[in-house]
Amino acid sequence: MPAMPVQGIGGERTILAMFKDAGLVALVSLALAVPMVLLHTIDSGAGGGLTIELRIAECAIAVTAVFFGRLGLSLAHTRAVRLVLAVSGFIAVYLFLGVSGYAPLVPEHPLSWLCAMAAGVVAVRAVVALRRQATDRTGGIGAAGGWLRRHALPISIVAIGLAAVLPLMPFADRRFLDLAILVMTYIMLGWGLNIVVGLAGLLDLGYVAFYAVGAYSYALLAINFDLSFWVCLPLAGLFAGIFGILLGFPVLRLRGDYLAIVTLGFGEMIRVILLNWYTFTGGPDGLSGIARPSFFGLPFARRAPEGETAFHGFFGLEYAPIHRIVFLYYLILILALATNYFTLRIRRLPVGRAWEALREDEVACRSLGINPTNTKLTAFAIGAMFAGFAGSFFATRQGFISPESFTFIESAVILAIVVMGGMGSQVGVVLGAILMIGVPEFFRELAQYRMLAFGAGMVLIMIWRPSGLLARREPTIRLRQSESGGGAMP
Repeated sequence: MPAMPVQGIGGERTILAMFKDAGLVALVSLALAVPMVLLHTIDSGAGGGLTIELRIAECAIAVTAVFFGRLGLSLAHTRAVRLVLAVSGFIAVYLFLGVSGYAPLVPEHPLSWLCAMAAGVVAVRAVVALRRQATDRTGGIGAAGGWLRRHALPISIVAIGLAAVLPLMPFADRRFLDLAILVMTYIMLGWGLNIVVGLAGLLDLGYVAFYAVGAYSYALLAINFDLSFWVCLPLAGLFAGIFGILLGFPVLRLRGDYLAIVTLGFGEMIRVILLNWYTFTGGPDGLSGIARPSFFGLPFARRAPEGETAFHGFFGLEYAPIHRIVFLYYLILILALATNYFTLRIRRLPVGRAWEALREDEVACRSLGINPTNTKLTAFAIGAMFAGFAGSFFATRQGFISPESFTFIESAVILAIVVMGGMGSQVGVVLGAILMIGVPEFFRELAQYRMLAFGAGMVLIMIWRPSGLLARREPTIRLRQSESGGGAMP
């Protein structure tokens, strides 16, 4: 008797074929789970060294979750999608309630979180399948991206309003505000890199070099010349922009992989210089004692220097260290919004349209009379300038910087934010930064499985949205026919 066929989006598939596919995926996951989950080294103590502990139950749960997750994803393409949505949604909600202590029979274990996330992914996939029409792959998140672009103004106003009142919320403690400042810093860096990668189409793997130039410029000026943050901020952006031009000249004739290799080498070169030029940069010891910003000359200190008034004393408040954190939050929020506003405005100017033309086709760009040399240099310089601003903020926030803060992994994270959010999309960069920087901080309960869940999420996004969550490739300026039909009008 033949196996029962199930009609799906891509054609008929049998239940047996789906079980075979899920079994194969589970077998592969078993091979990965043996060294990562099954074999666990523990310290015996008292000179006993390391011993291996077998976690058979955890390994079995992980492989079983992969098997049923893959089976659910396959069934989400069939007529049983509503059943898949109901079952996976119930399991996800029950497990999330269980690990939160509101449902019985669910242990507070990191694998419970992972199983709940897997069930949630299947449920989301079922929802997307229900909304998808025929074989259109622009449904789900793609349709949401179009809706966001059509209602960009009211959404932006609401988002800015929420960001402005965030420190006033009852849940906004010191840890939450520190995380918000970190996410906002990466949003600003992502918007700066989006000019180079998203608009101009130049793959830059050394963007962290301009971040480092801005941080060290501010630190050296503040320490050696006793300049304030507001004076050092534009100078840090200026120096970073100059380094962006210096990087642009050697790569004028390079594209694609060769451009990426050169920019990667530039970023490493800056890091090595900072590491070895001990008399100027402090080498591996870094620079400490960096001046903190003040509120129009009012320092955030318990006791202000002689002749000055502290922030809390001027406003009649009781001293609290969180005042400085709130001020830093609003400072990076203003810097990030200024970066976004500048980018949105400049992409409508001739130089912004030249970036987009260069991204689409450099040969056609040259044939239209656009100078690719000046176009590339402006993209590198302006993108580097915003990295310099972010670097100066990082230095004043930390009060200490060292070359270890500006490694290649930082460039990779910023580039991943831009690519995952969608190259050319400002809102996509925000979503990418929240997913890359903010969300992993809320899953520290996963312990050693935290990065495994993070990597799995990245793989799912690459499979479902390879062009990014909210990719934007449409031209900024479109031409429309005139009413008389005689030609095109902007």
